[in-house]
Order: sequence, then C-alpha cells, then structure tokens
Amino acid sequence: MSEIILKIDGINPLELYGEKNSKLNLVKKAFPALQITSRGENLKISGEKKDAQKAKSKIEQLVKLVRNKTPLSTQKVKDVLNGNMSYELEQEEAELNGPTNANVIVYGRNAKAIKARTRNQKRMVQMSEANDILFAIGPAGTGKTYTAVALAVRALKTKMVRKIILTRPAVEAGENLGFLPGDLKDKIDPYLRPLYDALDDMLPVEKLNHFMQNRIIEVAPLAFMRGRTLDNAFIILDEAQNATSTQIKMFLTRLGPSAKCIITGDLSQIDLPRNQKSGLYRALDILSDVNGIAKIFLTSEDVVRHKLVKQIIDRYEKAAESWHAERAEKEEKEKNDKS
Repeated sequence: MSEIILKIDGINPLELYGEKNSKLNLVKKAFPALQITSRGENLKISGEKKDAQKAKSKIEQLVKLVRNKTPLSTQKVKDVLNGNMSYELEQEEAELNGPTNANVIVYGRNAKAIKARTRNQKRMVQMSEANDILFAIGPAGTGKTYTAVALAVRALKTKMVRKIILTRPAVEAGENLGFLPGDLKDKIDPYLRPLYDALDDMLPVEKLNHFMQNRIIEVAPLAFMRGRTLDNAFIILDEAQNATSTQIKMFLTRLGPSAKCIITGDLSQIDLPRNQKSGLYRALDILSDVNGIAKIFLTSEDVVRHKLVKQIIDRYEKAAESWHAERAEKEEKEKNDKS
C-alpha cells in the first residue's frame, strides 16, 4: 500500500475539483481501486503504489492545466484521464497558438477549428509537412484518416496543390459486392463513406459539390489509380492494410514530382482473403530508410472516439498477443515432437 499527499496550491481548488466535486469524482471513477480524498489544498491518494503514482501523474496534469489558465471542462478532464491529451501537448499548443490559435490545421464548416488532439496526431502533422510520403499506422479511432483529410484540405485551400485524391481498396469485409443493390458507384460508395464524412465536416456542401463535380476532389477505389500520373495533388490511401504488395507498389509509383501522400492503415484489421498477404507490412519494411518517406505509429492512447474504444482496442491487443504466444508454443512443441 502507498499513500501520497498532493498539495494543490496556487490555484482555486474549485477549478480543479468542480462543482460538488464533479471533476474530482471523474478521477475517482477512473481509479476505483484507490481512495482519493480532498481537504482544502491537500489531496490524499491511498492504494497500490503503481495505481497511486498513475493517479498522481494525471492529477498533476490537471493542476498544470489550471495553472496555465486552460479552461478545465469535464471533457478535458476525461481526455487527460483517457490519455487522449497530455499537459505537454496543451502547453505546446498554447505556446505555438497564442491568442490567434495559429496551430489549427484547417477551419472546417461553421468555422470549426480542426487540429491535432493528441501528441501523435501533432507529430503526424509535423511529419507530413517535412516529408512527401507518410505512413500513419494505428488502430481504429486514432484520427489517422481525419487528420490526413484535414491536411489535404488545408493544402488545397492554401493552393499548395491543385487537387485532392482520396482512395481506398474496395475489399469486402464479410459482405459480397455482387449482392448489394445499384450500379458500380452504388456498390463502391459505402467503402468510401468515411472519406466523404471527413470532407463533409471540413467543407460547405456547395463548395464540396463544386470540387467533386469539377474533379478537384476525387474519391475513388484504389483499382482506379492504375495507369495514372498523380501530380500537383495531395493523395491519401486509406485502409492500406487491405491492399496487396502489388497494389501499394502500383499506387506509390503513380506519384508525380509535386505530389504529397499519406498512407493510413490498421494492421489489426486486415480483410483480405486468407491466401493474400497485406502489402502494408512489406512497404513499411522495404521503404523504412528512404529519405522523404516517414512513418508514425498511433496507439490506443490516441483514440478520440468513445472512451470504451480505447479499452476495446487494448483488450483485443492483449488477446492477440496471448493467441500468438500460444501458437508459437504449440508450433515449438510440434517441432520438438517431430525431432
């Protein structure tokens, strides 16, 4: 057992604890095995040392946010507790943005400020700016596609590129395209819906329709890229884990001299048939030391969806590790039995 006394001085405890301890109760809920009690400027944390230290770290982040004059909303408390935002990132943004909020990636519909919400998303922005090709790899909900589309829209608005091309492999995940109603476009559009959704959030309907009709923004299956040269464009290949090695090579060799590209993928959700291997693994390996190509790995700590999504990802990762360990042990046993 461990007992930690935190002195909460230099701030108004009400800003940290919230009305009727509403914010402090969120901290207690996040650490149910601990006993957390407050008395004025003193906060006592009792319980297992590892959990107590983790709670101490989270509370210190919240205290620093208050000291930095950052409005501590209920959502911000949840973000800190869920690992979706760190004090350091908030401080960096405050230093970079100043009163004009200059670090926003792009302003979306209704002047909505779209910016990086986690440290790795911020690194993704910086690495995309410094490299012509970026691999952004991570589980669902980490903002890979959304951040990539925001960067593409910004490049178009600032006239860094003349067009945006968004593409995905049209790989079936349990359904059969042939049984879906409608023509080819109707069958393919559901696979591209996440890209449309991101665009809808960033551009007014009229402008988006204009861009789509005039092919300034293209959304198309990966197979449609074959034979083209893509130049003066910001290109995003989404769900790249469902592309074969041949398809990824085909895609990358389409790039013109003034093109910029982001490739996103989730290696834990491969929908290819059993007899096909994901080309994303091979691309990450053979292109790892090429100048101008970068890669970033996002984790469950970057999840910005429902708070349960992070826990779901963590559980599946642990289950996968256990399965691989059991499989390796079984193969080793079979090998020893044969010998």
